[in-house]
Amino acid sequence: MAQLSRRHVLALGAGGVLSTAWLRGAAASEMPAEIHGISAFGDLKYAADFHHFDYVNLQAPKGGTFSLIPSVRAYNQSYFTFNSLNAFVLKGEGAQGMDLTFASLMAHAGDEPDGMYGFAAKSVQISPDRLAYRFTIRPEAKFHDGSKLTAHDVAFSINVLKEKGHPLIQLQMRDVNGVEAVDDATVVVSFAEKRARDVPLYAAGLPIFSKAYYANRPFEESSTDAPLGSGPYKVGKFEINRYIEFERVKDWWGADLPVCRGSNNFDVVRYEFYRDRDVAFEGFTGKNYLFREEFTSRIWATRYDFPAIKDGRVKREQVPDQTPSGGQGWFFNTRRDKFRDPKVREAINYAFDFEWTNKTIMYGAYARTFSPFQNSDLVAEGPPSPEELKLLEPFRGKVPDEVFGEPFVPPVSDGSGQDRNLLRKAQQLLQEAKLTAKDGKRLLPNGEVFAIEFLIDEASFQPHHASFLKNLNTLGIDANLRLVDAVQYRARVESFDFDVTIQRLSMSATPGDSLRTYFTSQAAATKGSYNLAGVADPAIDALVEKAMAAETRNDLTVACRAIDRVFRAGRYWVPQWYNTSHRLAYWDVFGHPKNLPRYAISDYASGVGERTLWWFDPAKTAQLDQAK
Repeated sequence: MAQLSRRHVLALGAGGVLSTAWLRGAAASEMPAEIHGISAFGDLKYAADFHHFDYVNLQAPKGGTFSLIPSVRAYNQSYFTFNSLNAFVLKGEGAQGMDLTFASLMAHAGDEPDGMYGFAAKSVQISPDRLAYRFTIRPEAKFHDGSKLTAHDVAFSINVLKEKGHPLIQLQMRDVNGVEAVDDATVVVSFAEKRARDVPLYAAGLPIFSKAYYANRPFEESSTDAPLGSGPYKVGKFEINRYIEFERVKDWWGADLPVCRGSNNFDVVRYEFYRDRDVAFEGFTGKNYLFREEFTSRIWATRYDFPAIKDGRVKREQVPDQTPSGGQGWFFNTRRDKFRDPKVREAINYAFDFEWTNKTIMYGAYARTFSPFQNSDLVAEGPPSPEELKLLEPFRGKVPDEVFGEPFVPPVSDGSGQDRNLLRKAQQLLQEAKLTAKDGKRLLPNGEVFAIEFLIDEASFQPHHASFLKNLNTLGIDANLRLVDAVQYRARVESFDFDVTIQRLSMSATPGDSLRTYFTSQAAATKGSYNLAGVADPAIDALVEKAMAAETRNDLTVACRAIDRVFRAGRYWVPQWYNTSHRLAYWDVFGHPKNLPRYAISDYASGVGERTLWWFDPAKTAQLDQAK
């Protein structure tokens, strides 16, 4: 396998060279203090001597099995299938849960927006210009085969992910200039002079691979060989496309670290895979898996009446979601000429009747999305503030005038499913875009019939399209829905081979370099990126750079609100909906934390993620067995 040479690793920008040399060669008296954690703006909740995170249960028993179906995904993962144990590259469909098998330099705290604390690294020193981070590796850290985890493994991991990892990883590591293992215990990571604020946090959270393991294995290939890890779990039994189990490492070196106490409580974490959500629900009622986060309002409202619910063997909870929900919607592929005109995209917005869909199909369970930063302080509201105007003024005349007024909000219908006023508005916009009507068909300027294919990979989304497509056909648009399997869907989306498809933009409370993957011109041209709409606006590119360079949380908020205004003015999507809480159902064999970790809601809701926070309750299991 080709690896980066020492010359390549050290070919840094001038600032990076100085920072690295300073951290390597400065006198001990000049070295910065070792610190136990990092965050985007330097604020940390936990002191250096903290014993455990506040939200965990130190008395949680170890044992039992936690089983579920996928509810989140990253990189090459799918909700419905897997055929590879390499979840950090583009090839293949990566197995869910592989992050459980790896340690990282630092671990996130679930009750802070972006605080991270020592995991495989016991401490870090930051150069005065903040362009180099010197991590000291814990001497007890080791891989599952007993070999020592060293700074050389960290350097290898960062280099190989930057060179051969999934395109989204490569994009977010653009500002990582280089990495050098000074010795077995010390690794220095250097960053570009105008790096994004969160790049060091991203690098510190990456999985650490064994350099020796990959000495004779191609990292970038799909593989069903379990990679050598160093995390709390290792790959156990699995059957491609059906299930995968992760077994807790009983003598794991990190079990008593402050970031790990009270977590990783299950002996086995098991993911089940189903091609159909209805079939997956039936699997839950039959106790084929034990935990389910319900995303389908119809099922939540009508089908949780099976015997185990009625006699209390299955519990339901709704956990408030206090984190940014991001933005979910139908995204237009603006790389295609027929979607180039924003008036066309806005017209299609007027054809979707959210009020009817929410009432008729989703049992009134959702609120309307209108911003990619939904459910956060980053949403733009009202006219721009003076701080926002300062960022936006250089683009006056280059962005729609709307950017300097009230931001676009999707229209509210009369709830009939076919609001005539909104459809008339849509017709007017199509006419202004020079899409004429002939014989009941809407024609593009080149004379072709305007046709739209909506691409999905979940049958459960079919009902949500029916009224929408009917209204589009009323406008003369030849709109249809195509349902494909998960593998074909991912291949088409990653190569931008679609007209319109559904996407959810997941935003953190402190977005940074990830903004590039959603909104920038670079991402629009990068295969596999999250910029499905093909947003390529110099104003948004510049504002993203402002957001990433923000020195205070207020500066970040202002920049994101400015991005929000320009993005919404571009009509790149038809916003859908979001839920203000997590709907959880589980067989009553678990306990879980009383204190909700606000910024790790997915960990709390699913019980897995960076750390397993729930636990198996033997007493409840005995009661459940007696109730059979």
